[in-house]
Amino acid sequence: MTVKKIYKLGSKVLRKKSEQVENFDEELKSKVKDLKDTLFNFQKEYGIGRAIASPQIGYHQKIVYFNKDDNELLMINPKILEKSEEKFEVWDSCFSFNVSFFIKIERSKKIKVKYQDIEGIAHVQEFKDDLSELFQHEIDHLHGILATDHLKSNKDIILREVWEKKYQ
Repeated sequence: MTVKKIYKLGSKVLRKKSEQVENFDEELKSKVKDLKDTLFNFQKEYGIGRAIASPQIGYHQKIVYFNKDDNELLMINPKILEKSEEKFEVWDSCFSFNVSFFIKIERSKKIKVKYQDIEGIAHVQEFKDDLSELFQHEIDHLHGILATDHLKSNKDIILREVWEKKYQ
């Protein structure tokens, strides 16, 4: 098991844009395993979290790994093809914030994403509601964009303990 350091808000590593994955090889499989181990460790330690993007552990390739309740999805080179005009507000947080606070932001209610799997085979999938928000968040990481970049008002920030009491 290889648990990697998760870079935190303020680190220049999180602002760097990721490169396309070109080689679907053992090195890629190793990076995916690191993402998986790091996500599982974070979930165990903090009791929260569904996905992780490769820049959060210092890999600047376009990789997103999701796992919740043993439902697993790996997206390599994900690209949002469509976003619904319909928006909704969500309370968002991030491993790179240590999930210490949540911010209220606006996201598209539905997205369509094209991505490749571990073999390089292309897929197109639609996501709505909480998964739409989640994958917009993770794909933003691949472009050096953080959830805080979507914040419209500093009044839309709350500590995790307040969020848990009000919204859990």
